[in-house]
Amino acid sequence: MGGTLRTCLDRALTFAGATLAAVYAPEVGTRELQLVDTSGSVPSGPAPPERLPLSGDSPAARAFRTDHPLWLTAETPLGALPLGIQGSRLGCLLVLGASPDGFEVEQRRFLERYADAVAALLPPGAAPPIPTPLLGPALRSLRVGSFVLSPDTGLIEADDTLLELVGITPDDFDGKVDTLLAHALPEDMHALMSVLEMTTDAFGRRDLEFRVRGPTGEMRWLSLSCRAEPGAGDGPQQVLGVVTATPVLRRGGDDVSRIQWLTAALDDAATVRDVGRVVVAALREPLAADHVALAAVQDDRVMVTALDPPQPGAWPDVWRTEWRTEWPDAPLRALPTLQAALRDGRMDLWPAGTALEAGLAGIGAGGLAVLPLPAKGQVAGVCMVGWDRPHEFAPEERSLLTATAALVGQALKRAHAHDAEQELATMLQRSLLPRRLPELPGGTAVARYLPARRGLQVGGDWYDVIALSEDRVALVIGDVQGHSAGAATIMGQMRTAVRAYAIEGHPPDVVVSHANRLLVGMETDLFATCCYAELDLEEGNVLFVRAGHLAPMLRLPDGSTEEVEVAGGPPLGILAEADFPMTAVELAPGTVLALVTDGLVEAADLPLDEGMRRTRRALAAADPADPGKMADELLGDDGRREDDVALLLLRYDGMKTRPIRAGWMVWRLPDAVMHARRFTARTLRRWKVQEAADAVLLVVSELVTNALVHTQGPVRLDLVLRGDRVRVSVSDSSPRAPAKPVIVDWEATGGRGLLLVEAMSDAFGSVPVAGGKQVWSEIAVPEGVP
Repeated sequence: MGGTLRTCLDRALTFAGATLAAVYAPEVGTRELQLVDTSGSVPSGPAPPERLPLSGDSPAARAFRTDHPLWLTAETPLGALPLGIQGSRLGCLLVLGASPDGFEVEQRRFLERYADAVAALLPPGAAPPIPTPLLGPALRSLRVGSFVLSPDTGLIEADDTLLELVGITPDDFDGKVDTLLAHALPEDMHALMSVLEMTTDAFGRRDLEFRVRGPTGEMRWLSLSCRAEPGAGDGPQQVLGVVTATPVLRRGGDDVSRIQWLTAALDDAATVRDVGRVVVAALREPLAADHVALAAVQDDRVMVTALDPPQPGAWPDVWRTEWRTEWPDAPLRALPTLQAALRDGRMDLWPAGTALEAGLAGIGAGGLAVLPLPAKGQVAGVCMVGWDRPHEFAPEERSLLTATAALVGQALKRAHAHDAEQELATMLQRSLLPRRLPELPGGTAVARYLPARRGLQVGGDWYDVIALSEDRVALVIGDVQGHSAGAATIMGQMRTAVRAYAIEGHPPDVVVSHANRLLVGMETDLFATCCYAELDLEEGNVLFVRAGHLAPMLRLPDGSTEEVEVAGGPPLGILAEADFPMTAVELAPGTVLALVTDGLVEAADLPLDEGMRRTRRALAAADPADPGKMADELLGDDGRREDDVALLLLRYDGMKTRPIRAGWMVWRLPDAVMHARRFTARTLRRWKVQEAADAVLLVVSELVTNALVHTQGPVRLDLVLRGDRVRVSVSDSSPRAPAKPVIVDWEATGGRGLLLVEAMSDAFGSVPVAGGKQVWSEIAVPEGVP
């Protein structure tokens, strides 16, 4: 590369916030990226490596694999931009930042454009020869010029691109700054002279824009960025700068170019917020306006979606009184000017001094443009542009505003539809997943869900934590095939079914088997995977069942990790008679159980085994003291996701208060209730809680009597002492819940038993269990009893 071109490149990179740029391309016959071209230098540290493994974790390799730019802010800010054309991956552009705050938004946009220019120079097939001049020619294709100015002498060193932008041929340039200034418009001369007269107080970066008149009389806007370097005296020794063509032309510029830019920018604007940002950028500064507002009309109200300036004090009082959300909204009846414009569907331009209603006071004292935004025969909204000082509307400006309104109206219509679709998807996903997880007596569970970043942001991943009893909990994670509303619907049905089967008291293999039969019976083309775990919080025993899903992972108390070898069955919905064996594992207090879906550990550029290893490393490195932060660290950076992700963590702590249990099988004998009472009295004496005996014995008598009289089959009595409470549970084989009488009079022969139980209990209820139900009552032990 020639010295002049290299100098221009280094100057341009400096103003893009980069100290070094390097191009990597895949080497033929290897799994490596090879350094092809580089410019700049690293202030401290080693030079960029000659080769990088494609499967490695370097930013360049990650950007190449994911085809998505990475912007990292660390000790040395770094950007990695993939190079590709029409889906083909050609390499990666790596840039090192100069500022510890990273790259600014405009700098990122320039570097992304620069990466596209570099990609256009890379051959689509074989790798380029080493070295290959790419960075300099790519910069020239972007038409970025540079200069070095000596204020004392008035001499300037300008490259050919800068001369071309100004409209001077290299043969006609004599090296004097006056020759360049002669092409600038007189009204912009004051701003340009400030560059020549920079003082020691202005040695920082300076950005300005100016206009030049071309050889054929056309006018164009140019952007100038410069920085002064101090000399021996008070003034600068030299001024370094770059000049580019301004992407948004200013007032009086080429209106065709302005509309072209606006069309392209609105095409990229997906949301209503994006459209608002584009409108403000396209109208306020180019038209020297003081106020810009973009609003939609809903239910006879003006719903503002973009304001500039955004401060409430800059807008009328009626807007501030209606400022109920992030942006204000106001009734149309308070804004007759807008009502008339929306009814007629035509633009209104109000000159300075026009009397406006209070709802528009202060927006356009020097002039106000009200632009209805048409879209498909309707008015999608309204845009208001106001000036504080008197403003005259030129004929070409009227045409420009009319064209702008039509473009913005169509974009706003699309954006509203996009936002509504995404809001519907978000509401659907939130309604199908648990709002909150239950608090557990012997552990802490946290979950995370992230939608895919492509298509409709709703998918089939789900999770659930089901409290089965005071000391047992079920955890389930699953994934329905696909990313659609259909997949989300099946996901919701499967989650509901699994929860219902689990609460009924079925063991894990039966729960999963029932869910499988249900999905087969739906006759859908979709299948699902899931991993189900039932944990005894008292003992730390877990029963796992896996249906085509990833194996669970454990982080042991010593910090090591392992995958649990769970015997697996096929995915749900494939084979009705499938078997789902159970695997038993014992957890020690301090163990973290992790259940994940494949979106976290697998991608097009990430093999499953490598993804599982990465997740295990992150699991080992995370601090289990904060499970929520632990889950966030496992998710990693919020980059591009090909699939939705579900993550469920449970830290098992063990129960602080271990319950004491006793059970009695009630035989159907005439004196069965008496034996149940005797068993209860003996148990309470052994537990030394005789003070609660009267209430407990009454509850036992009534519940056992009801079970014997109203049900068939076995009856079982269970007693549990946990802390200061005695729990009485009577299980039978009838699924019907006990019904309390509505009215009990003196002639009734029964029905008072349940009312007595409820009156004597601190808590009372019934739950379905496998093959029947369980009626339970909790009674507090009086104070002073150990």
